Amino acid sequence: MNRPFQLLSLALALAAFGTIVRAAGPDDVPLIPRAKFFGNPEKARARLSPDGKRLAYVAPVEGVLNVWVSPDDDPAKAKPVTFDKHRGVVSYSWAYTSKHILYTQDKNGDEDDHVYSINLDSGEIKDLTPIAKIAAQIEGVSEKFPEEILVGINDRGERRYHDIHRVNLVTGERKLVQENPGFDGFLTDDDFRVRFAMQTTPDAGQELLKPAEGGKWEPMIKISPQDSMTTGPAGFDKTGQHLYFIDSRDRNTSALTSIELATGKQTMIAEDPKADVGGALTHPTEKNVQAVSFTYERTEWKIVDPAIKPDLDYLKTVADGEIQITGRTLDDKRWTVAYVMDNGPVRFYLYDRVPERKSKFLFTSQPELEKLPLVKMHPVIIKSRDGLDLVSYLTLPKWSDPDGDGRPNQPVSLVLNVHGGPWARDDWGYNPEHQLLANRGYAVLAVNYRGSTGFGKEFLHKARRQWAGKMHDDLVDAVNWAVEQKIAEKDKVAIMGASYGGYATLVGLTVTPDVFACGVDIVGPSSLVTLINNAPPYWYPFMPVMKLFLGDWTTEEGRKFLDSRSPLFFVEKIKRPLLIGQGANDPRVKQSEADQIVKAMNEKKIPVTYVLVHDEGHGFARPENNFAFYAITEAFLAKHLGGRYEPIGEAFKGADFSVPSGQDQVPGLAEALKAVAKPATR
Repeated sequence: MNRPFQLLSLALALAAFGTIVRAAGPDDVPLIPRAKFFGNPEKARARLSPDGKRLAYVAPVEGVLNVWVSPDDDPAKAKPVTFDKHRGVVSYSWAYTSKHILYTQDKNGDEDDHVYSINLDSGEIKDLTPIAKIAAQIEGVSEKFPEEILVGINDRGERRYHDIHRVNLVTGERKLVQENPGFDGFLTDDDFRVRFAMQTTPDAGQELLKPAEGGKWEPMIKISPQDSMTTGPAGFDKTGQHLYFIDSRDRNTSALTSIELATGKQTMIAEDPKADVGGALTHPTEKNVQAVSFTYERTEWKIVDPAIKPDLDYLKTVADGEIQITGRTLDDKRWTVAYVMDNGPVRFYLYDRVPERKSKFLFTSQPELEKLPLVKMHPVIIKSRDGLDLVSYLTLPKWSDPDGDGRPNQPVSLVLNVHGGPWARDDWGYNPEHQLLANRGYAVLAVNYRGSTGFGKEFLHKARRQWAGKMHDDLVDAVNWAVEQKIAEKDKVAIMGASYGGYATLVGLTVTPDVFACGVDIVGPSSLVTLINNAPPYWYPFMPVMKLFLGDWTTEEGRKFLDSRSPLFFVEKIKRPLLIGQGANDPRVKQSEADQIVKAMNEKKIPVTYVLVHDEGHGFARPENNFAFYAITEAFLAKHLGGRYEPIGEAFKGADFSVPSGQDQVPGLAEALKAVAKPATR
């Protein structure tokens, strides 16, 4: 017997006893605790001060995210400078003094934001906008006025419009610069001059206005409704005589251009035939555009200024992932750089440009993720029934795709994960929901349906009056594609999402009740008319656009149309299990949106599980609340899709929520609630 035949016979014999190659399965991949996905990062958002002498980042203090600052560029020397004990301080920026940190914060998700300043020398935290019931926003900063910033404050009348104030960081003194007579907003320059105003027209177009004599304003550029969402001003060059302008007029995708204000001459800076302008790198003091990003499937940078090419070429050699420049010092000698991965945490580096290019690793946002069996995210293009290209992202359970080709060996259960907005988009990169669900045994598909941003105005405007119409058809087409490609089992597909994604979930269970096995709605509206009627006041300037894309709620005919696209009026069609998560303080999608559909389902004796989170708004920020909600979610999905899940255990500890309906519909939920002391389940 020759040796090859001997080896073959041995392999067959071993296989007969089950000791040779077998297909990988869930038992080969450990169940990753949900806390790994939804806990706080260890460190994140690293940024150097403008003078390059200090490093800041966010990290937990007693389990709550706060801002830390080091006396130099060594993270190990950093100390916390904020001490929030509840929702945390997540977003911050440096003031040009290099001695102050700025941040905004609301209370329990109500979006009544205040702007705060931290004096790093004294430790004093000053509320720069100590006014009740406002949504303050930073409007401008300038290296020319390091101790001052421009802040928009909506404290007049019906609080629809933001006036521009000049605020001193040291004293807190506030001076009105520009009262808002009814504009969407203003564009200011580095000299803190109000140069232009933006106004939505009744037909959902836009006007760029310039100051005129007598305190009046006159139109400078008129933008049609077709271009108003993809065209507008984007700042000034160093001289203030050239306006950077994102422009989709006479084209499909928006390009970055420059307009010479004295002559009106417009010059192309960068464009892409498939994607709108995504971002730009500008020199910190010269203010010239150096590179422009576009994102179709993945983000790509187009270099405008050759001087920056060696830097980007070098940074590509430092680490894998998509490059994000998170900060540059005023002298432009030092940068902070982040590398975004799809199957691992964000990596942060310091980059010294002079005297020679050199990088220094700072930290990863969540080092423990590097030890876990995370999976890749695969970009895919799906054709809609009317021929649109839907840029989508597919994530698969690790054991289902051993060769990593983005196709499982056999169909698996699938979760259609729908993004919110709808004027937003899904991107490639690390996504904790995708990773959790894939680890539990589900394929996860995220679809940029028509109306998603970044793909040109034609794709955007194909969503007009298509909520619960062709926008939903795109999602169903994606499900059908996944079934045809043998990715998904036809009878084991869930739909899940937040905000518009939550609405899409409710639509999925009412308009197409046989497509989905179950649904998870997070802060999704159930009635389009009540959504609009209860909108926060600062949405008012945007209402013509809402009317163009949703429908006219001011007429009887329009209300009937919107009711025909509202899941609230079709609850009797729901025959698959539904889980709803809602923030009690949500200013955009009020609690009443969830209450009313739960009430209607209860009256018709249709089962629904309703999780009301008391100290959250439009989405859940506190890790404790996320632990609780995702514990319920994965148990719910496991019951209806057959995947695995981590038992609820102590996931409710520290969370503040109640379950007014359907406690008995989720495995282990009722028992876990009984075990938790009040007020967590009040």
